[in-house]
Amino acid sequence: MSPVLALGLLFVQLSLLAFGGANSILPDLQRQIVGQGWMTGHEFAALFALAQAAPGPNMMVVSLIGWRVAGLPGALVSTVAIAGPSSVLTYLTAGAWFRLKDRPWRRAIQAGLLPVTVGLVMASAALITKSTTIDWRSGAITAVVAGLIYFTKYHPLFILAGAAVIGALGFAG
Repeated sequence: MSPVLALGLLFVQLSLLAFGGANSILPDLQRQIVGQGWMTGHEFAALFALAQAAPGPNMMVVSLIGWRVAGLPGALVSTVAIAGPSSVLTYLTAGAWFRLKDRPWRRAIQAGLLPVTVGLVMASAALITKSTTIDWRSGAITAVVAGLIYFTKYHPLFILAGAAVIGALGFAG
């Protein structure tokens, strides 16, 4: 199977599982992309970091993966395949979803999807942390940064910039 077709099929499937956005499918995406031999876990993490640093939607990582695997056709097919199915499904169900907003089963579905989404996003964070932690020092920096972001009111960009400076000075890795 051609890489472009394989990317398209992969992202069509993942599109329908992406509750909470593209970040919620990162663990499975990384497993499949690395499993296909298209890139290493570290390369995947680097593309994810690049996508997060760039302005635009979180799903930009999908386009970068498509580009890396199959050039411009891969980027285009990947982007359409990740956005298309979920967008069509959302369009087709939105009217009924809002019309039935007061039904108890709707509230139960929403309440049930919340922990699923949080769990998927946390699994994504764990995957990226595992892929980028190369020794105890980089792991310690990651833990300190996560703690500062969670427990303080410092702007995350300042915290991340400080971690980047520490890494660039050679204190990690």
